[in-house]
Amino acid sequence: MARKRGIPGLSFSWRRALGISQAQARLSRQIGIPLSRSGRQRKVGRELGCGVLLATLGAGLAVVRMLS
Repeated sequence: MARKRGIPGLSFSWRRALGISQAQARLSRQIGIPLSRSGRQRKVGRELGCGVLLATLGAGLAVVRMLS
């Protein structure tokens, strides 16, 4: 049997009501590091993605120089 839910389109968040979400967002912006797990993973992925690209290009250039 399906679980009954409240009124569709109407929800309540006690975290938002107490201001916890706003405080977390403010702190995240101040320290520059996301507090959520997925946010931290996105940030690391962005930073490493660029580093991986540069490392790949550098390795490719090194191989080309060795061969010529």
